[in-house]
Amino acid sequence: MNRIWSSIVGKLWLTILLLVSFVLFVFTVLMLEFLEDYHQEQADISLRQTASTIASIVDNYDLEQLTDEIINEMITDDTNAFIASQEKEVVSTFQTGLNSIQIQNSILKNKNFNEVFESTEPILDRMILPSQLEEGKMETYIVLSYPLKSDETVHGAIFIYQNPSALHKTSQETTKIVFLSAFIAFVLTTFFAFFLSSRITWPLRKMREHAFELAKGKFDETLPTTQNDEIGQLAVAFNQMGRQLKHHLEVINQEKEQLASVLTSMTDSVITFNRDKTILLSNPPAEKLLQKWFIQKKSETDYPMPQEIYEMLEHVLSFEDKLEEDIEIDGSYYRITISPLKNSEQSIRGAIAVIRDMTERIRLEKLRSDFIANVSHELRTPIAMLQGYSEALIDDVVSGEEERNEITRIIYDESQRMGRLVNDLLDLARMENGHTTLYKDEVEIVHVVERITQKFSQVAREKRVQLQFKGDLDENVQISMDEDRIEQVLTNLIDNAIRHTPTEGSVKVSVEQELSYAKIQVADTGEGIPQEDLPYVFERFYKADKARTRSKGGTGLGLAIAKNIVEAHKGNIRVDSVVGQGTTFTFYLPL
Repeated sequence: MNRIWSSIVGKLWLTILLLVSFVLFVFTVLMLEFLEDYHQEQADISLRQTASTIASIVDNYDLEQLTDEIINEMITDDTNAFIASQEKEVVSTFQTGLNSIQIQNSILKNKNFNEVFESTEPILDRMILPSQLEEGKMETYIVLSYPLKSDETVHGAIFIYQNPSALHKTSQETTKIVFLSAFIAFVLTTFFAFFLSSRITWPLRKMREHAFELAKGKFDETLPTTQNDEIGQLAVAFNQMGRQLKHHLEVINQEKEQLASVLTSMTDSVITFNRDKTILLSNPPAEKLLQKWFIQKKSETDYPMPQEIYEMLEHVLSFEDKLEEDIEIDGSYYRITISPLKNSEQSIRGAIAVIRDMTERIRLEKLRSDFIANVSHELRTPIAMLQGYSEALIDDVVSGEEERNEITRIIYDESQRMGRLVNDLLDLARMENGHTTLYKDEVEIVHVVERITQKFSQVAREKRVQLQFKGDLDENVQISMDEDRIEQVLTNLIDNAIRHTPTEGSVKVSVEQELSYAKIQVADTGEGIPQEDLPYVFERFYKADKARTRSKGGTGLGLAIAKNIVEAHKGNIRVDSVVGQGTTFTFYLPL
């Protein structure tokens, strides 16, 4: 029921019903008033006509019995009359019902009718008289006194009055007809109101349902446009709106997908901030960066980003200006660009930050400069020696054949050193570019490692270093590998271990199985590598001992080459070291 009253149908029906009810009420009241006046007027006319006829009969006929019969025929059941002489005595009476005598006496005593006995004009008056139907009840009667014709000054008169029940019956019948008409009009009004409301609200309900469907994202449904009025035009507008919404949403979704693809594929971190500095949007690189910062801070503060970025963000939001800076955060270098975001009213609604991690680029720049410096340093000494000794030979400052041979040997050794350096650089470049070809074969890994270890027995004895080999792996286990390349790795590791191990120290080479890998270790009891240098030992020309002499070092490329060879075999290599206790190089090859 509440749904009906809250709907347009109920409101329209109630409005029309109230309007029609008000009109019918006013019409009924006016109609009843009019009909009452009309019936009273008709009753007056009827009484006058009846009284005039009776007076004519009485004046013209002397036969009393015949006259009374004629008068009785003329008077209706609801009309009563009596004839009074000039002495106000009742001569004839034509009355029915109760209280006839009381009514006659009351009429004759009425002073308003005294003049009728002396004039020729009838007198009409309304009197409250006893009821002819019920005892003890008073009713309003219309009483007409009509003078009889006489040559005398004082003459008789006819008094005629009508029972009010007749008028009441007429009014009641009229009222019933009016109320019946009002009821029929009410029913018809209700029917047509609902019909009209339904004709109006049915398309409106369809539009409402269509609007809900549009809100859910269903743009394919259309409204019927059978009407040519304003509602039909509204349905056409709804259909056009649905098509336009579908088109615009498709365009927005395409642009959103393109933007999401661009943000996802970007290597730079992109973060969008709200006016209150909260993060609204971030791409995957930004999320990883935020996680990294959060882990590094170890939940020391509630801010997800470093304070330096918040200070830049505060500047941009306050001064509405783009800001670009290079800052260092926890050993990493970032180039941060923050630009303001404005709404349609050109007021600041937030900011967008683009963060580029420059750490690797700076590291590569430093590595490049260090590489150039190291290569120049490594080449400068042999070139200087070659130039010096060559000039000595050219200037013929050599005193004897033995000295000449010594200078020639030195020139040869330095040229060999330069050749090894260049070859190592070329090998390393090819490996890093993935151009190295591995000639793999199934070999028994234990025998290979033992053979390579035995090659350094004489060198170890000369330096008084104890060289040991331990094979905990089955001797028949074979590995698919390039034997020459693995020998190059072991040669470099064992040679470094012996050179950096003091007298009476020891170098241990071992082979064992760990999960699905062959674990090969070269451990020494040498001077060790500082902890801060361990991450860089596999880089080119890196020297943990900055004061290392040429006599104690090689080209500085051996470990970098070894790392590339092991990784080319789908393995990995690591180093563990304690200063003053020794160093252990471990590499794994898949079985």
